[in-house]
Amino acid sequence: MSDDKPSDELAFLRREVRRLREALNDLTPGIDTILRRRGFSIYKKEPSEDILIPRSKFVDGYYLMLHKYSFRLLLRDVIKHQDFFSTGDVTRYSTANVTEDYLEYLLRIGLVRRKAGGYRLAGHIKSFGETLEWYVAEIFRREYGAEAAWGVKFKRPKVGGDYDVITKFDNSLLYAEVKSSPPKQIYDSEIAAFLDRVADLSPEVAVFLMDTELRMKDKIVPMFEDELGRRSSRDKKIVRIERELFRVGDRLFIINSKNSIVSNIGVVFQWYFRRDGA
Repeated sequence: MSDDKPSDELAFLRREVRRLREALNDLTPGIDTILRRRGFSIYKKEPSEDILIPRSKFVDGYYLMLHKYSFRLLLRDVIKHQDFFSTGDVTRYSTANVTEDYLEYLLRIGLVRRKAGGYRLAGHIKSFGETLEWYVAEIFRREYGAEAAWGVKFKRPKVGGDYDVITKFDNSLLYAEVKSSPPKQIYDSEIAAFLDRVADLSPEVAVFLMDTELRMKDKIVPMFEDELGRRSSRDKKIVRIERELFRVGDRLFIINSKNSIVSNIGVVFQWYFRRDGA
C-alpha cells in the first residue's frame, strides 16, 4: 500500500495542476481574442477530410496508442500502402507480433479492414501530417490544460501557409510546426517559411517539432543556423538543452520525438517558465 502512495500523490498533483491551468485559461482571453490583438483572424482550421481518427468512443485509447513512436511509424506505412498491404509491408519498425497486435487494434476500432490476402485502410488519406497535428494539439489540451487549434489558416498578404498547431497557454501563444517527414526530406525553404511565420505571428513560444528519433544536429540544426545567419534577428545562436532538444534564445525551440513528444513539449514549457532563473 505504501509503495503506491507516492505515485498516487504525483498523479493527484498532476491532475490539480491541469485543473488549475484550465481554470486560469477560462479566466484569460480565448485564442481568437489573443490572435485578434495581433491582427490575425482564423480563416480555416482543423480540416476533417484528411485525418485518420476513429469514432469518438475509441478516441481516448487511440490518443494513448499514438504516444508510441512505433505505432505512429506503422500508421505512416499503412497510409502509404492504404489500398492493399500485408503484415510484412508494415513490419519495418516493430516485431511481427507487435505489428499484428497493432493491426488487430486498428481492425477493432474500424480504421483498417481486411482484404483478400491482407488489409486496406478504411477510407483514403493523403498523408499522416494532419493526424499528427491533431495528436500534438491533443497533447496540449490533455496534458497541459491549454486551448489548442490545428491546421490553422489565416488570410495574410505576405506570409501564408498553414500554422500546424496554435496553442493558448495562460495569456500567451505557442505556435508549433509539426513535421512527420524524416530530416532528409526537410528543405531550407521549409525552415525559412517557419521563421517567416514566427516573425509575423510573434508568439511567446515557437516550436519546430519533428516526429523522428534521428539526430537533429546532423541536418536540421545546421539548416536553422544557415537561415538565422541570413536574417537580422538578434538571437542566432542555437544551444542544446538536452539530448536532441535545442533552443534559440528563450522562445524558439527545435525538438524531436526521442523519449516522447509529451515529455519533450514538457521540457519546452519548463525552460520557458524558468528562463529568468536559468
